[in-house]
Amino acid sequence: MTLVLVGVGGFFGAIARYVVDGFVSQQTGGAFPWGTLVINASGSLVLGFLFALTVERGVLPAESRAPVMVGFIGAYTTFSTLMLESWRLIEDGSVVTGVLNLAGSSIIGIVAVLVGLTLGRAIP
Repeated sequence: MTLVLVGVGGFFGAIARYVVDGFVSQQTGGAFPWGTLVINASGSLVLGFLFALTVERGVLPAESRAPVMVGFIGAYTTFSTLMLESWRLIEDGSVVTGVLNLAGSSIIGIVAVLVGLTLGRAIP
């Protein structure tokens, strides 16, 4: 049953990724992969928050970890897309932009995890 729930979470996470990326790309013009950056930052924030509530604090049931954290967030975040888009920028001659995409996503992602953990830990 856990595998089915992870699959269902992944199904909805992939749809959420597609919708968010499309919306952000449409709003920003698509010259820079802002959609991927937003997805990675928001996914990191939510993952940190849920980890604090589920694993560290036991506020949420442990059974929610696989479908939500592995399934939904795993399908929603886009690390492999980040790598490909960064490489394509570098390959197309935009080396600085590609490196900034990697560095920015990494820094924003780690800050988002920290914020999520802090929020999750702060709930009484």
